[in-house]
Formats: sequence, structure tokens, C-alpha cells
Amino acid sequence: MSQSFQRVFVISKVIIWVKRAWSAAPVATAVLVVALVACLFFGARAALFWHDRPPRAERDQPVAAWMTPRYISRSWRIPPDLVIEALDAPRPPPDGPMSLRELAEHRGVPLEQVVAEVEALIASQRPSLTDDEATE
Repeated sequence: MSQSFQRVFVISKVIIWVKRAWSAAPVATAVLVVALVACLFFGARAALFWHDRPPRAERDQPVAAWMTPRYISRSWRIPPDLVIEALDAPRPPPDGPMSLRELAEHRGVPLEQVVAEVEALIASQRPSLTDDEATE
């Protein structure tokens, strides 16, 4: 059997099924068709949205005072132990998760120093990207 014949055969089977469904329950068939069209439309929209995402380098947020070591670890995909060690963070934190601002106050150092430590850690753990790779 050729492929074109197989396609015609499948399409004719679908047409027969739709005619049978329409004669048995026209309202339910119409609802089904509308639901399938909506699924196709929104599925295509979602696929196009995720396909056109910007490269990872453009999605990264700059390090900010509100971030916690765990957030930094997950956002930049760095092992949590390395983040905690680089920031000299207490383990476990005394009052739950600590932001970089709270961590700087706890250590008695300026916030800028803690942010610089995080940025240095990120730079050391992240593979260097060439200009071509960063724009993909």
C-alpha cells in the first residue's frame, strides 16, 4: 500500500467516525470539535512561546539583596554547598532562610561584599560563553 492511499484510508475512516458521531449526538460532537480546536490553538501558542524564549544569559537576574543562598543555588545551578561555603553562611540559619542583606548583617560586612562574593562564585562556576553562544 502506498502512503497516499494510507492517508486517504485514514481520512475516510475519520470522516465516517465524525458522521456517525454527528448523527448520534450533534451537540456533543460540536462541543468536542470546539474543544479540540481550542486545544490545538492554545497548544500551538504555548509551543511558540516556549520556542522563542530568550537565551539563558538574558533571562538571568542580577544578584540582588533579597535573594537567599538557596535561590542563588537553584537559579544559577550551582551546588548549594558551594554557595553556603562561599558566603560563609551559618548552617542551619538561626531564624530560617536568610537573604543576602541579612547574611551581610549577620557577618558584619557590607552588602556589596556579599554580592561581589556571589558574583565571583557564579563567574567561576559558569562556563564562559562566546558571543555566538550567548545570542542563540
